[in-house]
Amino acid sequence: MHILPFWGTTGKAMSEKERILIADDSAMNRAILTEMLGDGYEILEAEDGRQAVSILQTDASVDLLLLDIMMPNMDGFDVLTMMNKYHWIDEIPVIMISAENASSFVERAYDLGATDYISRPFDMAVVRRRVINTLMLYAKQKRLVRLVAELVYEKEKSSSTMINILSHIVEFRNAESGLHVLHIQTATDILLRTLVQKTDKYGLTAADIFLIRTASALHDIGKINIPESILNKPGKLTKEEFETMKTHTTIGADILDKLPFQQESELVKTAYSICRWHHERWDGRGYPDGLKGDEIPIAAQVVALADVYDALTSERCYKKAFDHDTAVQMILNGECGQFNPLLLECLTSAAQLPTELGQSATAESHRNYLAEAQHISEALLQEQAGIRNADKLLYQAKEGRNQCVTAEFTAEDK
Repeated sequence: MHILPFWGTTGKAMSEKERILIADDSAMNRAILTEMLGDGYEILEAEDGRQAVSILQTDASVDLLLLDIMMPNMDGFDVLTMMNKYHWIDEIPVIMISAENASSFVERAYDLGATDYISRPFDMAVVRRRVINTLMLYAKQKRLVRLVAELVYEKEKSSSTMINILSHIVEFRNAESGLHVLHIQTATDILLRTLVQKTDKYGLTAADIFLIRTASALHDIGKINIPESILNKPGKLTKEEFETMKTHTTIGADILDKLPFQQESELVKTAYSICRWHHERWDGRGYPDGLKGDEIPIAAQVVALADVYDALTSERCYKKAFDHDTAVQMILNGECGQFNPLLLECLTSAAQLPTELGQSATAESHRNYLAEAQHISEALLQEQAGIRNADKLLYQAKEGRNQCVTAEFTAEDK
């Protein structure tokens, strides 16, 4: 019999303790608060604001921050400023704990996003109750966010399903494992979430991350018009064959550009930029347009890195799979072209990549989903009318495409 877990205030199973970070330069104050909270929580400690920020940056599972104001190196207000900058304040509630009870301090704390304010000396009953109330409040907010996200997901489900069916058709021709698109989406999601923790340079929201993840499935849609003799060649491509292979970027972009519908859709625009520019490189030595640096849209930059990583760690008809550490080192050494240094930092700190890719490959729902996508895509491939329409569209795209620039062939370009 399957027994459902009992859930705590933050939505965690009761077997998982909620994690509270106490940031206070006084070891005595930290000890007092730890004692007051009892054994029901997992307590993390920071001796100053800088250490608190470091923990928040590397640990995404903190449920609540108890934050002092007056601390060396970085005070509580500076910590709140950093949490706003990187949007951590949206996910982690903050209760200020301070001997400073002047109205100017209290108002500033609330203006910066603090949820509550407790003045010293501490009262055990007050501290416990406010901690419980804050955790429960944020749990309710998270449930509401999930409900809204589910509604949005249902609305976008049809588009996402069609995107993955189309991408599966490409994989079906490409003789790959059938998991490449799933791996790309998972790796893209991990890299993007790591990126927004490190910087707000690109102003990415949760909606942007979902959009890029979804659109990434179409990155190789242009391969539908590459001859199978080239697509599945077990050895190294000739120069002429590689020039043909490179055209999948512009073919894919042209297919999307000539869609008779949804031209103003953000999903189509994002998919276009990914299709066309996911083989561009940071130093300008990629293709088809030789873009460099942040001339390359961030969506295309992230998918490019995810694509290379999966190409290296997956077995292909022309190579064996490399392990995670070897693949990362090859990328850092520039063996697969140059990438955004910020994204390389994200890659090196994303230790969960191989685990999550493995989980995405074995999850029952994903296996069922891939089976459904394969069934539908094979049916589409066998439908003669559909094939004739696709051939017509691809012919138009081929006629209008721009022949690509030269670049040296490397294994990941396949």
